[in-house]
Amino acid sequence: MVPTVPIRCPTCGREHVYAPPSYPCACGAPVAPAVCRDATPEPVTDRTWAEAWITARCAACGHEGHWPQPELDCSCGAVLRVPVAGTTRVPPGHPSHIPLPRTAPRPRPAFHPVTIRDARDAVTVAALYLRWLGYLNTRSATRRPPSGSRIAARGMLAQVDPAPRRTVLRDIECLWLTALTEAGDTPVACAFFSLAGYTSEARTRADSLGVPLFTMDTTGTPQPVNGAAYELVATGA
Repeated sequence: MVPTVPIRCPTCGREHVYAPPSYPCACGAPVAPAVCRDATPEPVTDRTWAEAWITARCAACGHEGHWPQPELDCSCGAVLRVPVAGTTRVPPGHPSHIPLPRTAPRPRPAFHPVTIRDARDAVTVAALYLRWLGYLNTRSATRRPPSGSRIAARGMLAQVDPAPRRTVLRDIECLWLTALTEAGDTPVACAFFSLAGYTSEARTRADSLGVPLFTMDTTGTPQPVNGAAYELVATGA
């Protein structure tokens, strides 16, 4: 069990009982950052890559993994960055994205688009596109995202956002973290498909994490919008 510590909000003075989230290491053991009991949390006013991620060592196998900086949402509206011990900041540009499998047939035939009329069509197009890239046996993912749908295949977890709003940074991070936690002996890459596009913050974070981003329109042909997406298309060729 992860130990809890009292955290007092410096904005309103409210005290919280906080337990940092744990994430599975590649060896299977849970890893939870050690929260500093005597440190004061800092309100998050501006997010940067260096402040959003830390490295923590697994006590079971010694592997150093990359994890999100623990944060606490206070009821007063403040978001608090919780200080942790025994960790270091992740340098800009890391962690790098998981290498993508070369599973598509060569040469690959042209992709046949399917007209998108609703959210279900969008999911269908994304699934067909993944198969076209070589990720076979696509299926609905077990864990559903807060919005949209997820598609799973061997070595791939993709999210489809059919909403009329642009995809935001948190959506990218949640997908990447889910793919990270589901990775076992076989690396799990991830990709995002959006009908409305992405915010600049989401694209920046996707570039840092190496998450391929695609946009889709009613013609039903996904289009790569960042370097990782172009690499994914080229790798499957």
